[in-house]
Amino acid sequence: MKTAEFLDVLDREGALLAAAAEEAGTDAEVPSCPGWRVRDLLRHTGTVHEWAAAFVADGHTSPRPMGDPPDLDGAALVAWYRDSHRRLVRTLAKAPAEVRCWTFHPAPQDPPSPLAFWTRRQAHETAVHRFDAESARGGDPTAIDADFAVDGVDELLRGFHARSRSRVRVPEPRVLRVRATDAGEGDEAVWTVRLSDGPPVTARDALGAADAELAGPADRLYLALWNRASVPSVTGDASLAALWRETSAIV
Repeated sequence: MKTAEFLDVLDREGALLAAAAEEAGTDAEVPSCPGWRVRDLLRHTGTVHEWAAAFVADGHTSPRPMGDPPDLDGAALVAWYRDSHRRLVRTLAKAPAEVRCWTFHPAPQDPPSPLAFWTRRQAHETAVHRFDAESARGGDPTAIDADFAVDGVDELLRGFHARSRSRVRVPEPRVLRVRATDAGEGDEAVWTVRLSDGPPVTARDALGAADAELAGPADRLYLALWNRASVPSVTGDASLAALWRETSAIV
């Protein structure tokens, strides 16, 4: 996917998130995020939007902490979230393609593009939390495009969980395969995740034997790997699916 496509997704997903949050009410529980209410979801996501926008707008080249969420609730909090989302979209839309700033895993282009990184990252951040807001509201969630879901699986496996912070580890080497069954042919939507006592090493291939496979339609697999839904199909050693569920949360 191109950066402009991610920007369109981000724009749409933020609007859907705000609408679902407004309909649910800020005191509603978020079933997909136990312990959270909609106010927590809005404060978190809006603060992340402002944090991300600052890297691009101000060209920060090293990590910086997130700011504090606002002491708002109800309609005022929903309005603040909408404003933070709009500011992020505007910042990314007007940023030069050659902008240089800090990113926390490799950007999805060669040569690396921080603008592509932040637009992609915030599109996925917002899509997952839009699902959370809709789970609080109830009813059928908005569909997730298969190509976007495949990209999100790729970002999660080869971006987030390639970092030293990943807690998905095993004492002896194991191999986990992840397969999106409705997106592409051959190895285009298959990943091989090599587990060890260090960070997982993931390749976009289907080479070699695997101890377990997690499979399903791309949209459901995307939500499952973000621990928002159950894995559609698990074959082989089910303990590896349990390991993912127990240790893969992003902290």
